[in-house]
Formats: sequence, structure tokens, C-alpha cells
Amino acid sequence: MVNSEKFAERLQKIMDEYDLNATSFADAIDVGRSSISHIISGRNKPSLEFVMKIIDAFPEVELYWLLNGKGSFPKRTTAETKVSPVKQNYELDFDRSSSEPPQVSGSASEQYDERTEGSPIERIVIFYKDGTFKSFRP
Repeated sequence: MVNSEKFAERLQKIMDEYDLNATSFADAIDVGRSSISHIISGRNKPSLEFVMKIIDAFPEVELYWLLNGKGSFPKRTTAETKVSPVKQNYELDFDRSSSEPPQVSGSASEQYDERTEGSPIERIVIFYKDGTFKSFRP
């Protein structure tokens, strides 16, 4: 049986690791925003669907660690990498002295399919200006 209080602590650790608040975390795993609040407060217990949505959206989270606290977070791999939050402002490095605007060819409705042969899409992430994001798996 899952200890709801400890589960809530691990849920908070995931949100801290990815620098997400409850709202953006709920959006990332596609659940109602109140679900996060109710689980963290101990009002509700996590459902199987809720747990699986976390695992799908954040593959670095080990299921056994999330449920029982045993194992590690993030998953230990041979090449340890730290996920850093998305920065809001990027500096573009290009020559602004040119007086001619760049030429754009084609229409905006054209779709481009630039796949690398033999390399399937693993995940699509859309980042919004308010700092939230949505993750999709094909």
C-alpha cells in the first residue's frame, strides 16, 4: 500500500527537480489542477492512472521509487545528466546591421517532414511563454 504522505513528498521532489509549480505540473501530466493539491494535502490517494501519467510524462522517474521510495530519482544512467529549467529569454546572435528584412518563401500552412531515418519520435514538448509546457508521446 502506498503511504500517501511519503508519496506527496516524492511528488514535491519531482516538481522541485523540474522547477514546476502544482499548476504547471498538472498541465504537464494532463490532470486537473486540484488533483495535485488534493494528493499533496493528503485528501486523496493517487490513482493508478495518475501514477502512470507521471511515469509517461517524466521517464526519469522510477515507478518503484515513486510508489515505495526505494530506488533512485532521477534514474541512474551511465551518463548522468541534470535537467535544467527552460530559460525564458534567449539572446539571438545575428547581424542587425542589414537593412533588408529576411525573405521567407512558401506559406505558413506548409508542413515539413524532416525525420532522421531509423529514428522514431520519442516525445514532443511544447513550451509556452508563461513557463508551462505540455508533453506528448506518440
